Amino acid sequence: MSVVLMLALTGCIPPGQDYGPPDAGQPQTAYDPPPGRDDPQDDYGRRPIDADVPAPPAAPPAWVAQPVTPDARTIPNSTYVVRSDDTLRGVAERVGASAEIIADANGLTAPFTLRPGQRLTIPGGRYHLIRPGESGIAIARAYGVKWADIVAANDLAEPYVLRSGRRILIPGGTPPQTLAERAAAFKIDLGDIATGGGEPAIPEGGRAPRAASVVRKPLPPTVPIATPGPFNGAFVWPVSTGNVVKRFGAGDSGERNDGIKIAVPLGTPIKASADGVVIYTATNVPGLGGLVMVKHGDGWTSVYGHASRILVQRGQAVKRGQSLGLSGATGFADRPELHFELRKGRVPVDPLSELPRR
Repeated sequence: MSVVLMLALTGCIPPGQDYGPPDAGQPQTAYDPPPGRDDPQDDYGRRPIDADVPAPPAAPPAWVAQPVTPDARTIPNSTYVVRSDDTLRGVAERVGASAEIIADANGLTAPFTLRPGQRLTIPGGRYHLIRPGESGIAIARAYGVKWADIVAANDLAEPYVLRSGRRILIPGGTPPQTLAERAAAFKIDLGDIATGGGEPAIPEGGRAPRAASVVRKPLPPTVPIATPGPFNGAFVWPVSTGNVVKRFGAGDSGERNDGIKIAVPLGTPIKASADGVVIYTATNVPGLGGLVMVKHGDGWTSVYGHASRILVQRGQAVKRGQSLGLSGATGFADRPELHFELRKGRVPVDPLSELPRR
């Protein structure tokens, strides 16, 4: 079944709460285990991460916490004559367009050197100025367009990082008039999150903090997640037992399943299929109930649905075989089972083609 996520507020952040690590200036948000240790514990080494304790309530996702005002500037196609002190970024700011799109339209490559008198083609269109904390999904929602179309229009690629202070081209679409209309009209799918649409914009020159093995407090939606390094291993089965009861692709009824469903006893540990970073968790996703998504690098993302309990949270680094949660019958599950997906970019891949034979 092609699963579509409906926007919902998953929780609220208490005002004024301290989310940072105890050592100011340190990028990690929790204790990292010594090299070679496979059983990461809490910051005092007292409790294994797989303990039967649910993760703290998740903060609302960035697209809920930081709504976007659709105030894009529309400019016509034009030509700009370069001045002696111009830079590409400065030209983009002056004309109200995207520096990346201007570079592409004029065949410019890094370091984007301009010469006085050079004539630059400025592609017209609607350009949105990205503010701090805004996410791709929130921008798409504000303008009534698909995040996938924004990705294509701006030629974004892995890791799909947005930078505050830059402009992004908004293709087509007519923005709904009110916030309520936008919320009612807009839906996202798992591919939006898998392609970075849920991550808040990073300041120019800034970097996302390094993921930690244990996250003591909910990660604020304004804090981006560091992209995992290159994927250098094979996937393993997310549960040690169970039978595949629904395969990838279209079923007899015509419904498409973007993953596989594995029947397992209630409360079976759900294991990470490969090393990665948790990019999204939720307990009430329509159709899938309890959900965890893990980014693995090189465009790979794994998805785990129907969980009865979630033991990890956004921004947490996980190892292959580490428990992410416990199986359940949440969402539209027919029985206690696990919905498992693998995606390359936003495209679902048959997990059985990537998992070892049993």
